[in-house]
Amino acid sequence: MSKDPTTRIGEIIAAGHERVSVARDEVNRPMINHLCDAMGERNPIYLDPEAARAAGHTDVVSPPSALQVWNMINPSDPEIESDVDHAYAILAECGYPSVVAVNCDQEYDRYLLPGDVLTATEKVETFVGPKQTGLGEGYFITTLTTYTDQESKRVGTMRFRTLWYNPAKGN
Repeated sequence: MSKDPTTRIGEIIAAGHERVSVARDEVNRPMINHLCDAMGERNPIYLDPEAARAAGHTDVVSPPSALQVWNMINPSDPEIESDVDHAYAILAECGYPSVVAVNCDQEYDRYLLPGDVLTATEKVETFVGPKQTGLGEGYFITTLTTYTDQESKRVGTMRFRTLWYNPAKGN
């Protein structure tokens, strides 16, 4: 098996397959309250229906930074086969087993409201390398997750970039 993952991951990107996950729970006030408590967030449009209506919303809204929370995988759920996981496995088997998160960029199209049910579709978007980094030689891989509501309208996106590296192939 080739130690260069470029061709194999390039084929995954070209195929464009997406892992689809439907949130098991709708956006709801109790969870918004818990999220705000955990983050120390006190914005009244997240916590007070009257303040939210005064700001032009129909009800409280979810903090935009919580976009990813609604579709987080429950460890007890059955695994969903994914090209993202396959790409990560290729990197590990090609000699790049260590991983570090590099950055996460989110875009928000609208606030989430109680009753919204999100679907997340995740795919491998870009792949770059090998690059020499302070951690060792490695490859950068970016995934794109697109979030849609119950009417299939996009509500936001998340790009998540990781570096898969081999510390033994250091400077």
